[in-house]
Amino acid sequence: QVQLVESGGGLVQAGGSLRLSCVASGSIFSINVMGWYRQAPGKQRELVANITSGGRTTYADSVKGRFTISRDNAIRFTISRDNAKKTVYLQMNSLKPEDTAVYYCNAEMMDGLDYWGQGTLVTVSS
Repeated sequence: QVQLVESGGGLVQAGGSLRLSCVASGSIFSINVMGWYRQAPGKQRELVANITSGGRTTYADSVKGRFTISRDNAIRFTISRDNAKKTVYLQMNSLKPEDTAVYYCNAEMMDGLDYWGQGTLVTVSS
């Protein structure tokens, strides 16, 4: 199992920036792809960006050139391997009101299972 905890959402004016963080713990060595999805009121959840274990990135057309997904390659251990964590970031620049949504972190496992974070709200005012 994998646990995902997001942070970094909030209220920002149009044109501003935010950085979202997602910390994955648990079976992180079985993660194949990590990504960010978003869901605006009345709309379906959509992919924003993802990054594979090999570092390949994918972006939605609506965020290309404005958002950047990255990862912390230094897997941090505390006491043992079981406590290893992996962090993925989403840097969001030139935010628009249409970027307002709940942003969810996702981990796609090598066996095909998906895990989701609890979501963090991003609100962009005009």
